[in-house]
Amino acid sequence: MRVAVLGAGAWGTALACHIARRHGVVLWVRDPGQCALLASERRNRRYLPDAALPDTIEIMADLPAALAGADLLVVATSVSGLRPTLVAIAAAGAVPRPLVWLCKGLEADTGRLAHETAAELLPDWPLGVLSGPSFAQEVAAGLPAALVSASLDTALNERVIEACHHGAMRIYPSADVIGVEVAGALKNVVAIAAGICDGLQLGNNARAALIARGLAEMSRLGQAMGGRAETFMGLAGAGDLVLTCAGDLSRNRQVGLRLAAGQSLAQIVESLGHVAEGVRCTRAVMREAARRHVELPIVETVAAILAGELSAARAVADLMAREPRPE
Repeated sequence: MRVAVLGAGAWGTALACHIARRHGVVLWVRDPGQCALLASERRNRRYLPDAALPDTIEIMADLPAALAGADLLVVATSVSGLRPTLVAIAAAGAVPRPLVWLCKGLEADTGRLAHETAAELLPDWPLGVLSGPSFAQEVAAGLPAALVSASLDTALNERVIEACHHGAMRIYPSADVIGVEVAGALKNVVAIAAGICDGLQLGNNARAALIARGLAEMSRLGQAMGGRAETFMGLAGAGDLVLTCAGDLSRNRQVGLRLAAGQSLAQIVESLGHVAEGVRCTRAVMREAARRHVELPIVETVAAILAGELSAARAVADLMAREPRPE
């Protein structure tokens, strides 16, 4: 099989390294200068400096050439990069074939989930999402990971399993695209709250309670949008939520830790050097929840903190002062 990974951030690079252990891989790099650097050094020093790129990975900046002959396309951009990448694929006149994306979140401007954007731009293509608990550094190092391939197209899920289900990685198929995508969006926002909780040294009990209540918010909104309840208890839901809230490699958790330390959001975003999707999609999540009359107190609190309307310490006090209600 030949797989084209479109996007050379940390996660795209890591997945390319994994797939290359069994299949042919093309890694498309949008910036020609960065492409030349990766090709010469065989290392992504900006996003994944500890992982050497296998010699079998072809690195190129020519999108039509990257698409040519690929049996599976993996779009490894941020949510904001998904639309322009899909537009470029359509403009290249590519023949429809299985395509999955890795990004997690809602479009900031439209509030759309990724599958809605993809269906609009590539209406005749088999489409899906690959998600679940996965730090790029660990996948690149060959450590165990389990992910969910979600699509209404059974053949697409089978193609993703063929590409990725080997070595230390397991792939579980699902038809619940909405549930998997909502879970991916909400877990990033809750992870910011978890970072704030830990940054304020509120203890393990508080973090556990926050994760549990965050899972409840994720499930409420997800089911209101058409997701399945069981999805939120699986890898894409509870699994990814626990990893992102507790793992120090989580960028969204790092945002929360630094907010608790008194840094401004502008300082944090500039110093991270990577995209923290929770920052970008929180307002979109709030708009979607309001439209569907779903209450999300943790997400609402994070939104207020990110907007500078509430301090981290005050936010915790407000959450603790909420009236008791049945779980």
